Amino acid sequence: MVETESLAARAGWAVRSWWLIAAMWGRSMLTYRTSFLLGLAANVLITFLDFAVLILMFRHTRQLAGWTLAETGFLYGTSSVALGAANLLVGSVSGLGERVRSGTLDTMLIRPAPALAQLAAERFSLRRLGRLVQGFAVLGWSLTALDVRWTWDRVLMVPGLLLCGTVIFCAVFVGCSCVQFWWGDAAELQNSVTYGGSTMLQYPPTVFAKEVVAGTVFGVPLAFVNWLPALHILDRPDPLGLPVAFRFASPVAAALCVLAAGLAWRAGLRAYRSTGS
Repeated sequence: MVETESLAARAGWAVRSWWLIAAMWGRSMLTYRTSFLLGLAANVLITFLDFAVLILMFRHTRQLAGWTLAETGFLYGTSSVALGAANLLVGSVSGLGERVRSGTLDTMLIRPAPALAQLAAERFSLRRLGRLVQGFAVLGWSLTALDVRWTWDRVLMVPGLLLCGTVIFCAVFVGCSCVQFWWGDAAELQNSVTYGGSTMLQYPPTVFAKEVVAGTVFGVPLAFVNWLPALHILDRPDPLGLPVAFRFASPVAAALCVLAAGLAWRAGLRAYRSTGS
């Protein structure tokens, strides 16, 4: 019981530390409201161009690998919301490599706050809300356009997959960033898995080879962000023929991703050697 309370207390302090640092950066950004609003609008517009490509595709075909525009929009919206929320919360961890190279990670390690919370909240940018807003807009439209029989389990699965998808992407952000403890210039590796993975999830799984889809289930478990839950919501067959339980396993995948990211972070801290500067 004592250990559980101690763990809960540490988690609470980490969340509070993140909030205090993020709020500081948010207030500084809102000091220049016009600049913030213009940056946010530009972010929304740029991210919308991705969905515009899908719209143009469906101008020439009624279905993409058997999926309609509304169904593909559902994949696009859920993927964008999950990535956008994770990027807003922990996207700054990609700067870990620079701090390791310069030795400035030392300043975070000696402060009375969790280093990971400090790193995740560093230079917190409200402009990242643009991807989140655009993703919710596309998701809202797709939910009204889908031809789905909305049972209670399908209704509950939508917010569930958004939450689990956000947690999975947060864990992937952190886990991939930890590579920079050993390989200082590996930020692009993280981007290829996070942003590249999100782009892949915006398209139906039947577009890709079965080996690629299997890699997102048993390798980096991005399929649990939206592909597998969407099969149940949209009443679609599984291209891999997996057991039905996999469609409901996103919470388990999210928990395992958090555990793996936590172990990677602890291993990285143990391997870290200061530059002495």
